[in-house]
Amino acid sequence: MKITKNTAVTLSLKVTGADGIVYDDGKQAMAYLHGGYDNLFPKLEAALEGQEAGFQTTVALAAEDAFGERDEALVTSMPKADFPPGIKVGGQIQRPGPDGEPRYYFVTKIKGPVVLLDGNHPLCGKAMRFGIKVLSVREASAEEIAHQHVHGEHGHHH
Repeated sequence: MKITKNTAVTLSLKVTGADGIVYDDGKQAMAYLHGGYDNLFPKLEAALEGQEAGFQTTVALAAEDAFGERDEALVTSMPKADFPPGIKVGGQIQRPGPDGEPRYYFVTKIKGPVVLLDGNHPLCGKAMRFGIKVLSVREASAEEIAHQHVHGEHGHHH
């Protein structure tokens, strides 16, 4: 079966930085719903369109096509007195973003009475390479299409 809109695709996806650092070894399969549902970067979906199980490729993406460029407006701080207990450097906290919408911030540093936060994805600003192997392709169920993601093994569990 070919990868087309509304197919459930299971992949092995090895993710490395342009510098060769491995961020995901691809040993854990992942599944996504193909067809513009924002489950995979658009340029990766485009490379997979029309392919079948067994297809392999490597796709290099610039930062803006992967996790995006860094946005310094998402770097902020908060008083340590207002900070919930138990969260450490590397943890996450949800706060309103610059647009007022809730977003997650990573705790990057606790410096005296101030906690430094970064709302950027840790891999933003980096060019990435994706080693892809298509493991299987099947028709998506009506429920998966309605929910806009794959259910079950390697997909989303409700």
